[in-house]
Amino acid sequence: MMEEKKKIREIDVMALVGKVWKEKKLLAGFIGVFAVLGVIVALSTPREYTAETILAPEMSSGGLGLSGNLADMASSFGVELGGKASMDAIYPKIYPDVLGSTDFILSLFDVPVRVKNDSTPRKYHDHLLVDAKSPFWRLPQLWLTLLIRQLTDDGPKAGGKINPFMLSRDDEELVKAIRGSINCMVDKKTSVISISVSDQDPVTCAIMADTLQMRLQKYITEYRTHKARLDLQYYEKLYHQSRDAYHKAQQTYASFADANTDVVLQSLRAKQDELENEMQLKYNIYTQQMARMQTAKAKVQESTPAFTIIQKPTVPNRPSSTPRSLTVLVWIVIGVICDALWILWGRQWWYNRKKKQN
Repeated sequence: MMEEKKKIREIDVMALVGKVWKEKKLLAGFIGVFAVLGVIVALSTPREYTAETILAPEMSSGGLGLSGNLADMASSFGVELGGKASMDAIYPKIYPDVLGSTDFILSLFDVPVRVKNDSTPRKYHDHLLVDAKSPFWRLPQLWLTLLIRQLTDDGPKAGGKINPFMLSRDDEELVKAIRGSINCMVDKKTSVISISVSDQDPVTCAIMADTLQMRLQKYITEYRTHKARLDLQYYEKLYHQSRDAYHKAQQTYASFADANTDVVLQSLRAKQDELENEMQLKYNIYTQQMARMQTAKAKVQESTPAFTIIQKPTVPNRPSSTPRSLTVLVWIVIGVICDALWILWGRQWWYNRKKKQN
């Protein structure tokens, strides 16, 4: 019974294919029309290029030593150890969130870029507004959206000073577009960071990938060294205060000693000893603060993370978007499917509807 059902099913399929193939002219017509549509869509869709950079950050152990490595190994198996939580508030897993944050993206608006066929520098914000192209089927939507905004928009306008707390609609759309063009992936086992940027111009995407790499390094470095830099500022302030106090005490002692060189009065000698002791006390504080300041400087250097650039961004020569030939092929397949649907079901349905209307 199973073999008979399978045989009947195969015969039905072959009969349907034969019915479609029988009307070759109609099939050729569908294929021709959809091939032309595919060519139009392929030529109208802007090409996109993607540049990628790969870097590996230095992992801070936070004084955990071997336990930090064990926590990393445990996290790769889905187990989170409590000791690892105290290592860093900004760790590799949330780097994509950092790159996708609104404040970080707004800082990219003023990045100077250039396009392949024009070496004139321009801001990334202006490049997206002026150089970026849209497919023709989106133009009516863009014109209608622009018209509605001009008639109804009472909010902040683009082009002025950007307020992160209250973005204009145009700036908000740009932020979404940039966020969609940035891709950041972090390997859970090795913590290797891969950053890629897509753009319609190959030079621009390479520049932005390099910029994102440097901005992320700067962001992480500032976070990691924030406490150490605050401590350094505090100890530098104490150092300068103690140095000034020592120099003042030294000057007072020298002036008094010069004015009372050959004195024999015990009271004057006692005063001179007092000034000398005070100067020595100020000197001891001064040297202590100098040592603390040097230690704080070393702490800043120790807290500064190191990054290894595994792959620098390069200008791509080939687009990363869907190949135009594949786009045309997909439309041809759609045409074949539409032809089969019309011959097998659509045409009969259309005739039945016409009969009911008549």
